[in-house]
Amino acid sequence: MTKEEVAEDIVEELNEEVTNTDKTSSEASIDAKQKKLAKKFLTIPGEEILLTKQPSIFAFLGMYVLGLIVLAVHLLFGQADLLGDGDSGALIAIVIAIIKVSGGETVPFGFVMIMLIVTWLNRLMNMSTSGRWVTTWLLIVTFTPIILKIDDVLEFVTDIFMDEPIGGFIPDFISYDYTIFGFMFAAMFWGLTYYFQKSFHYAITSDAVIFQHRFLLSHSRRRILYDRISEVIEERNPMGMILGYSTLTILTDTGIGLVEETIGMGAGATLPGTSQKDSDSAAASAGKTWIRSIVGLLTYQRTVTRVVGDPKNCFYSIRKSDKTKLLVDEMHKKHSSSSLLSDLKDSLTQ
Repeated sequence: MTKEEVAEDIVEELNEEVTNTDKTSSEASIDAKQKKLAKKFLTIPGEEILLTKQPSIFAFLGMYVLGLIVLAVHLLFGQADLLGDGDSGALIAIVIAIIKVSGGETVPFGFVMIMLIVTWLNRLMNMSTSGRWVTTWLLIVTFTPIILKIDDVLEFVTDIFMDEPIGGFIPDFISYDYTIFGFMFAAMFWGLTYYFQKSFHYAITSDAVIFQHRFLLSHSRRRILYDRISEVIEERNPMGMILGYSTLTILTDTGIGLVEETIGMGAGATLPGTSQKDSDSAAASAGKTWIRSIVGLLTYQRTVTRVVGDPKNCFYSIRKSDKTKLLVDEMHKKHSSSSLLSDLKDSLTQ
C-alpha cells in the first residue's frame, strides 16, 4: 500500500468519525428537544411530538385596536379644551358637550358613560376581544377616575342633600390625568394582549392533538385522540387572507368545536288584549289573529349550530396551516378504524 492510499484511508476514517459525531450530536439535540416538549405538553411515555404551533402575532389584532380606542377616548377627554378652541368636528363637539353636561372634569360621569358604552358594545359583539379578562380590564379603566376622585364625587352628591358635604378621604395631589392614564392603560393592555396570545400552545403528537392554555391564574388543557375526530375545518377570513393565517377547528363526536346559538327575540310573546274572547265579533277576531301572527313573526327565534373557533380548542389563527392540516389528516387516517381494518386485511392476505 502506497503512502497516498494510506493517507486516503486515514482521511476517510476521519470523515466517518466526524459524520458519526454530527449524527450523535443531532440525535442528542432532538432527544433533548423532545424531552422538553414532553414536559411542557405532559405527553405519555413513548409519545412523539411531531409539530407545535402558536397563534399568529396578528391573531388578536382586534385587542390592539381596542387598546387604541381606549387611548383615543382618554385623549379626547384630556385634550377637549384645547381641541374645542377652534372649529371642532362633530365628535369632539359631542365629547365637549358630554363633559359639560355630566359635571365637567371634576366629576367624570361623561367619561364613565362612554367607557361603559365601549365595554357593553365590546361584550355584545362576542369577538376575540370579548373575553372575561378584557371586560374586567375595561371596567377597571371605566371606574378608576371615579375611585381617584371619590372625594369630589361624594362632595358633589352630598352637597345636594346635606348642608355640609362629605370629603377628604383621598389626598388632593392624587388626580386622574386623562393623557397619562390613557397611555398607561393602553401600554398595560397591549402588554397583556401579547402575553395572552403567547399563552396558547398547540401540539400534534403521534397519538393525539393537544391544546394548552396558561394565562395569569388560569390553566386549561385538552387532549383529543385521532379516532375521536370527525372533521377538520379550515376557515380564513379576509384579514387572514391578507396577513397569511387561518384557523383549523377540529370537530369530535362529543360536539367539541360546535355551539348552539339562538337567533331572534323571545318566542311566544303576546300583546295584552290580543287573546280570543267569545264576545268578539268576526272582524275583531280576525284582527287579533293578524296581530298575533305579526307579533309571532317578529318574535320568532331559531337555534342554529355553528362552528366557533375558540382559541382554547382549535388551531387559532396559525400560519402555514396547510402543513398542519395535512399532518392532522394523515394521523387521523392512520388511527381511523377504516385504516386499521385495511391494514388487518393486508396482513391476512399476505
